[in-house]
Amino acid sequence: MIVPITALDIIDIILVAVILYQLYKLIRGTQVFSVFIAVFFIYLFWLIVKALKMELISSLLGQVISVGVIALIIVFQQEVRRFLLLIGTKYIKNSRFSLIKLLAAVKEEPGGPKEAEEIVRAVESMSQKKIGALIVIERQSRLEMYTEGGEIVKAQISADLLETIFFRNTPLHDGAVLIEDGQILAARCPLPVTEQLNLPPHFGMRHRAAIGMSEQTDALVIVVSEETGKISVVDSGAIREHLTPNDLRNILLMEKVW
Repeated sequence: MIVPITALDIIDIILVAVILYQLYKLIRGTQVFSVFIAVFFIYLFWLIVKALKMELISSLLGQVISVGVIALIIVFQQEVRRFLLLIGTKYIKNSRFSLIKLLAAVKEEPGGPKEAEEIVRAVESMSQKKIGALIVIERQSRLEMYTEGGEIVKAQISADLLETIFFRNTPLHDGAVLIEDGQILAARCPLPVTEQLNLPPHFGMRHRAAIGMSEQTDALVIVVSEETGKISVVDSGAIREHLTPNDLRNILLMEKVW
């Protein structure tokens, strides 16, 4: 017997494929990926025994799966939250025709070439002096929740202030500087560290924190290595290394950070 395939069936398959692909992008390289594979095979095994009408084992696996889903949500609540943030920031706020943009009043965005130039000057100077730095620049995701444990600054962006914050042995040099609404919101802020396991061994805590922050928000993160002075930029979990100050300037101005 041939089962007819309708247009809704095709749409259904495409939607499932898209969701699974986005889930894969979110958890690849992390410990969660191994757990997901294990759960997938358990679910697949349950479907097989159910189709074969093996009632006892099918019933047991059904109970395990129903309780296990709730347990997984509790255990991996950070990953669930990250997935929801990804949907909200990437597919709603950043959408070309998003409802938010259609309803919002047109206004001049804070920050611009002047602020970008101050950041580039500071990063170039710290790179030459091998002063470690971690700068998070807001896009759509708000950064207030990451100020916990840091110091609220709320100051105009300037190269001198950024260098002073990250200068060795100053009270604020550890942690990250958060830039929001065209100003320095806070300093000495702890960031979430990525769970990716396949990172190069030369990545230190700054790089891992930068990747972790870019996985949980749509922020652009700038890293200056204390060991080498190399400049890196992290965006959506992907890192670009060995950048020049001019490369950084182009990224800040051309990729609509502000």
